[in-house]
Amino acid sequence: MNKLMKSVSTIVLLLSLMLSGNMKAQSDEAILKTLYETSLTKGKSYEWLDYLSNTIGGRLSGSTNAELAVQYTKKELEKLGLDKVWLQPVMVPKWVRGEKEMGYFETKGQLQKVNICALGGSVATPNGGTKAQVLEVGTYKDLETLGEEKIKGKIVFINRSWEQELVNTFQAYGGCATERYRGAAEAAKYGAVGTIIRSLSSRQDDYPHTGSMAYGDLPVEQRIPSAAISTNDAVKLSEALKKDKDLVFFFEMSCQKFDDVLSHNVIGEITGSEFPNEYMLVGGHLDSWDLGDGAHDDGAGVVQSMEVLRLLSESGVRPKRSIRVVLFMNEENGLRGGRKYAEVAKEKGEKHIFALESDAGGFTPRGFSFDCSDLMFAKIESWKPLFKPYLIHYFEKGGSGADIGPLKSDDIVLAGLRPDSQRYFDHHHAANDTFEHVNKRELALGAATMTSLVFLIDKYGTETITDEKEIKD
Repeated sequence: MNKLMKSVSTIVLLLSLMLSGNMKAQSDEAILKTLYETSLTKGKSYEWLDYLSNTIGGRLSGSTNAELAVQYTKKELEKLGLDKVWLQPVMVPKWVRGEKEMGYFETKGQLQKVNICALGGSVATPNGGTKAQVLEVGTYKDLETLGEEKIKGKIVFINRSWEQELVNTFQAYGGCATERYRGAAEAAKYGAVGTIIRSLSSRQDDYPHTGSMAYGDLPVEQRIPSAAISTNDAVKLSEALKKDKDLVFFFEMSCQKFDDVLSHNVIGEITGSEFPNEYMLVGGHLDSWDLGDGAHDDGAGVVQSMEVLRLLSESGVRPKRSIRVVLFMNEENGLRGGRKYAEVAKEKGEKHIFALESDAGGFTPRGFSFDCSDLMFAKIESWKPLFKPYLIHYFEKGGSGADIGPLKSDDIVLAGLRPDSQRYFDHHHAANDTFEHVNKRELALGAATMTSLVFLIDKYGTETITDEKEIKD
């Protein structure tokens, strides 16, 4: 009889645990459903992005527009009734594009105008512009083989094509980005008078794409101007060079670099109800390049991160841990904001357990990439069924985001929102990165997806079972 009673008790206990688990899963499903519905029907992200893009515009670090964006987002966060909102000072570089750039190439008496823009951080051309014969290479590494004799006095044209066969567009971008960043510094060592690069874009069009470049420790007097031309113009230039090796290229730029100026990260916080000294972070970068209005890069990430805190409050979720939105300044040409935030957090001894960044555009969300342990990743993967109704299926180990990277340690889980990226580099750093190219529903879905992950991490924490003894216990 005792054995029977024990068996019945065991069965009842197991059934209770199963029912409890189902109720817990149902509860999570219901909360995620509320988060998505609220974002899609009562979301604020699109409204905020409209103001950032169309009223303020491009927000290059050190510019008046960047500071207008700081004040605007601080004011909007204060309206949400968060527990804390503040500005974190950070010194940022100030580079100004100046007058609109111009360029053309001349072959056999014919002039062909090109769509051109200075790369961020470039020096200006001399008064009257730079004009010289062109030497085409595939990558800057080809320069070492050619040597000073063939390069000196010429404009180096780095024509590295986008690898269209790569489905992962960020991988394709990464394969080309070093040419933009290091090309001028390397060409200058061999006596080149300027560099022109093929824009880092996944399609053929007439938009030149800017982006950061650096001279390293090259003396100021040896620095040469560097610009990007559109993919269509890169094809035209390359074809023309096949017919005329003596082709001459001209370009003129008036960009300037000034002393660093004071700017700010914008931070808002909901203080945790149970573990106020454990911090979770969600963020994007407030600065953008100046050719467009920075709607996808990274206005979308900014407003989605703001929306995470609003959706939690709107849905009646009181986080156990403190959740911060951080709008970083100067991701595009220095990463000063991300580094400053990590530096201050370390000085204060703050315990960050999770950070999520959105910096891949406002397109349809597909999932997340994670920088974490295998055990933690397994825990996160167990939540995939909760995301299935929203077509979120991509859960992979990998990178997270540039601004949250400085927080990396063994104690923190880093994550990046991964939207569909096939159109992202059509707009990236170009004049067509504008508000009308962001879809309201896609933006709202991304905000809800981020909020859902933040909710689950907050509820279940980042602790994992680490050995067999704990499993048995």
